[in-house]
Amino acid sequence: MQIIVCTTPGQLSYQTAEKPTLQPGRAILQIRRVGVCGTDLHAFEGTQPYFSYPRILGHELAGEVVEVDAASGFAVGEAVTIIPYYACGHCVACGAGKPNACVQLQTVGVHIDGGMVEYLSVPTNALVRGDGLSYDELALVEPLAIGAHGVRRAQVQPGEFVLVVGAGPIGLGVMAFAKLAGGQVIALDINTNRLAFCQQSLGIDHTVNARDADVLAQIRQLTDGNMPTVVIDATGSLGAINGAFSFLAHGGRYVLVGLQKGVIKVDHPEFHKREATLMSSRNATCADFHTVIHALKTGLIDPKPFITHRVRFDQVVDQFSGWLDPANGVIKAMIEIDT
Repeated sequence: MQIIVCTTPGQLSYQTAEKPTLQPGRAILQIRRVGVCGTDLHAFEGTQPYFSYPRILGHELAGEVVEVDAASGFAVGEAVTIIPYYACGHCVACGAGKPNACVQLQTVGVHIDGGMVEYLSVPTNALVRGDGLSYDELALVEPLAIGAHGVRRAQVQPGEFVLVVGAGPIGLGVMAFAKLAGGQVIALDINTNRLAFCQQSLGIDHTVNARDADVLAQIRQLTDGNMPTVVIDATGSLGAINGAFSFLAHGGRYVLVGLQKGVIKVDHPEFHKREATLMSSRNATCADFHTVIHALKTGLIDPKPFITHRVRFDQVVDQFSGWLDPANGVIKAMIEIDT
């Protein structure tokens, strides 16, 4: 079978590998869709934490079950997605019901090889039923679940202002679920096209360009002088993360969904006087996946606007680097592997 390997930063190559064989407790999927994530792009750039080369990228997956352990309850021919965070099941986090934060977590396409392949072996306990969704929709479940989890961590309440920093694919998912939770969402980004996308495709009423000289004043005005009670970073940019502390209301919650390699700097007196809460949001749980599937099935979220670029498997190596250029307007590139 063909695979795509990120051999070093800035280098992808097509290679061949043996098709996996079925093992107890596992399933073989024929991969049909691979969504390209910011993690994949950062790995290609060489800026992704906890990453080593060579690596097969890809964890936003949709596939068809072609072989499966009979005890799993899944059947050949089913359309599925996967929860791509493999947990140990016995550490302190797993015991507390937080397998997404497992001490020994292995994320597909990051710590172990991912889904830019024709066939992939996965544990059956990582499978999520398609429930009638299309392959496109199933490949969007994981990134949307990241957003749903961040909003759940923030405990967004109806009517409160939620500032989402970063209008990339993860930030857009955060916005969508913050809006569903009843939050008054403010989108903050440096890309005017993405801010326009927030308004036109997601119905976000308030947008602010982070390059403006009066960003703080704009946010203060939008929130009636109180500032947002929830700030959620989805940039993974150290500068953006550090800068957003100043946007937080007294008594507010700041949730870091984005990940970067540096050290966060906090003005302690400013943070302390707010009695603010700082928390991270890592990956997503099975419950978040089902929240997303329900939202897609019931029309609460329209998946169509998210996919802006499509590419065949045999075109990926040539086109991948172009998705890093903001001028190309990529929200979500979708790799199609159809027979």
